[in-house]
Amino acid sequence: MKKTYHLCLSASEEIMFRDLEDYHRGFNCFACALYKTESTGLVESFMSTHTHQLIQTSSPDEFMYAFRQPYSMYFNHKYHRKGRLGEREHFTMEVAGYHHTIAAASYTLRNALHHGVAPIPYAYPHCSANAIFSRDMGKWKKESLLPCKSHYKYIGRRAEYPDYYKMTESGVFTRESVLDIPQVEALFGTARNFNFYMSRKSSEEWEAEQQKDENGQAPVNLDLIEQGVAIDNTSKMRLFEKGKGDYRKISDIELCTELDQMARKKYGRYSVYELSLKEKNEIAKDLYRVRHISEYQIRRCLVLQKNEI
Repeated sequence: MKKTYHLCLSASEEIMFRDLEDYHRGFNCFACALYKTESTGLVESFMSTHTHQLIQTSSPDEFMYAFRQPYSMYFNHKYHRKGRLGEREHFTMEVAGYHHTIAAASYTLRNALHHGVAPIPYAYPHCSANAIFSRDMGKWKKESLLPCKSHYKYIGRRAEYPDYYKMTESGVFTRESVLDIPQVEALFGTARNFNFYMSRKSSEEWEAEQQKDENGQAPVNLDLIEQGVAIDNTSKMRLFEKGKGDYRKISDIELCTELDQMARKKYGRYSVYELSLKEKNEIAKDLYRVRHISEYQIRRCLVLQKNEI
């Protein structure tokens, strides 16, 4: 019997998605895992160091393995990396009841806002916020689709997926073809109500509403849904929720793309994973002193431990 779960896979302080291709492959692996495990995808958000997924499945562990294993193989091959990608255990939380489900969906879609990456959920491309009520919200733009025979370039020849999955020319399955968007829209009811939840502030009132479900579950809030993530404390997230973030600073995807290009062109390495500690610190010194990038962002993008910088 399928139940609804919120899942989070975190790599702690390591970047899981270093460039646009990685984000696309990550979602494609997520889509194939849904099909392989006969699960239903509701909403998701892919951040640089972790993922949040709200799905309906009979086996969350089986689903996570089906998602994680092929993506890890892709990532390790691409960056000449070895070992497990992400923390050993993923975070799993069963979600039941209307109010709990709408809160879990909202917090999942607002993840970029909570981490100070985007001022509103719709400004972040690596989540499903823009796929919900897209017509009602005036989002008419449609990308051209790839023929099925070209899909393997972006998901591998062994991947299994249904014919109704559609892939854009940028190499990613459309969220409209993968997720149960009608179910999510029925949950929120109207575009206006959906927009309200995308900007609703965390509050005791919101938590109290969830008691109406009478299911014995703790209310879904930032502290609960971010248990599987090591970065950013929830006090900081509440500030970001109010729009108090610096959205002009370089993003992880921009910095990682730049660093991997530097590793190839300047040092003759395939990626930052092949740089020596001396070379990494040489780069880190320039990023910190000249470009004023935070030590924490430098460490995660250069794959450095605290005691190595």
